[in-house]
Amino acid sequence: MSIQIYNTLSRQLEEFKPIKKGKVGLYTCGPTVYDYQHIGNMRTFIFEDVLKRVLEYHTYKVKHIMNITDVGHLTDDGDHGQDKMEKGAAREGKTAWDIAKFYTKIFQQDLEALNIIFPTKFTRATDNIKEQIALIKKLEKKGFTYQTSDGVYFDTSKLSDYGKLAQLDKQELKAGVRVDMGEKKNPTDFALWKFSPANEKRQMEWKSPWGVGFPGWHIECSAMAAKYLGQPFDIHCGGIDHVPVHHTNEIAQSEAANDKPLANYWMHSEFLVLNGAKMSKSSGEFLTVEVLKNKNFNPLAYRYLLLQTHYRKQLSFSWDSLQAAQNGLEHLYTIVGPWKKGKKGIPEYEKKFIDAISDDLDMPKALAVLWEMIKDTQHTPEEKKASLLRFDTVLALGLANIKKDTVKISTQVSQLLEQRNKARAEKNWKESDVLRAQIEALGYTIKDTASGTEITKQ
Repeated sequence: MSIQIYNTLSRQLEEFKPIKKGKVGLYTCGPTVYDYQHIGNMRTFIFEDVLKRVLEYHTYKVKHIMNITDVGHLTDDGDHGQDKMEKGAAREGKTAWDIAKFYTKIFQQDLEALNIIFPTKFTRATDNIKEQIALIKKLEKKGFTYQTSDGVYFDTSKLSDYGKLAQLDKQELKAGVRVDMGEKKNPTDFALWKFSPANEKRQMEWKSPWGVGFPGWHIECSAMAAKYLGQPFDIHCGGIDHVPVHHTNEIAQSEAANDKPLANYWMHSEFLVLNGAKMSKSSGEFLTVEVLKNKNFNPLAYRYLLLQTHYRKQLSFSWDSLQAAQNGLEHLYTIVGPWKKGKKGIPEYEKKFIDAISDDLDMPKALAVLWEMIKDTQHTPEEKKASLLRFDTVLALGLANIKKDTVKISTQVSQLLEQRNKARAEKNWKESDVLRAQIEALGYTIKDTASGTEITKQ
C-alpha cells in the first residue's frame, strides 16, 4: 500500500516513492543545544518520529540522520548577532563545549520521555568542519560566493530559482529584507563562513582558506546530510519556521554545489501556539518536558494531545487541553491494561488504521479508529489488544508497558464493563443498569461520556 505525503516543495500531496526500494534516507533538523528545547520544538520531533514509525510500519528500513547544532547558529536569520552557543556559555558561565554536552544530554532524555526513537546517527556540526569547508570551497570554485569583512557569503542572485521552497517570488517581501544588509550584495544572501571578531578569541573557531572563524548555520545540514545519506536523499523534515530561511538556504547551496536536488520530499510541522503566538525561546515564554513532569503530567499525555491534531495544523496549547489528554490516556490505560494479548488481531480495523496513517499521517483519524475498535462489542478484548499493540508501534503511547498501578480495575470489573458496553450498544438499558450496580458494588464509579465509559475507584 502506498503512502501519501504533503511535499512542501510542490505544495501538494504526493505518493512517496523511495530512491532505493525498501529503504528511506531521512534527515531531520535537530536542536541548537544552547538551552532547553521547549514543547513547541518537541512537537516537530514527535511529528518526525511518527513519520519514521509509519515508514517502518510499511516495512521500510529507515536510515535517519539528525544534526546537533553546537556552533554557528546566530541569534537572527540575517547573519547578525551572537552565536547561540557562545550566548549560552556566557549566560551560564560555562564553556561552549560544556553547554553543548549538557543540553544534548537533556534533549536526548526528553526524546526518551516522549517515546521518540533515536535517529540512526546524531551528528554534531563541530565534528564535520572539514566537510563544511570542502562544500564552501566547491561553491567558491563555481562562482557562488563572495567575501566581506565579516565572512564568506552565498550570492543568491546567481541562482535563478532561489527561494522556490518558500515561494519567495510570490511574496511581497523577500526573506531578509527586514534586516540590515551590511556588506551583503542581496538581502537574501547568507553566511557560509563567519570570521572570528577582531581582537576576540572565540571558544569555537577553526582555520580555513578564508581566515579563522566558524561555519554558518545552514552549511552544516547540507554537508552532513550529503555525507551520511548522499544527494539526493528521500525526505528532509523540520518545523514550518525553517521553510523561508534555513531550508531555503540549504537547498540553494546544495543544488548550486552539486547540480541536483538535496531531497525529493520536504515535510514540515506547524507551530504550537501559546497565548496566541508561537512558542519560542527568544520570548522567554516556553515550556519544557521537565515543566510538564513537575506539574504531574505524563509526557506521553503531551504526545497523545499532539496526535489529536494533524501535524500541518497549528495547535493551541492550554493546560486544560493537556489535562483532557491525560484523562483520555489514563482512560485508555484503564480499559486495555487488564486485557490479555490474543494471537490474532482484527483485520478490518488494522486496514482502517493503515489507511489513516498512510494518508499524510492522519493521526486524528487513526485515533478514531482505535476508539471505534475498543467500543466494538463484536470482538474479544484479546483480539483488540493484539491490534492495539500493532497500532502502538506508530502511536507510541506505551500500551505494552502499562504500569500495574495505572490500571485501577480488576479483570472481573473489566469483564463486567465489557458486558455493560455490549448491553448499551444493543440498547438493553435494563441490563446496562444491572451491570452498573454490580460494578459500583465492587467500589467503582461509572460515568458515560461522548468518548466512552469512564470508570474510577470510589
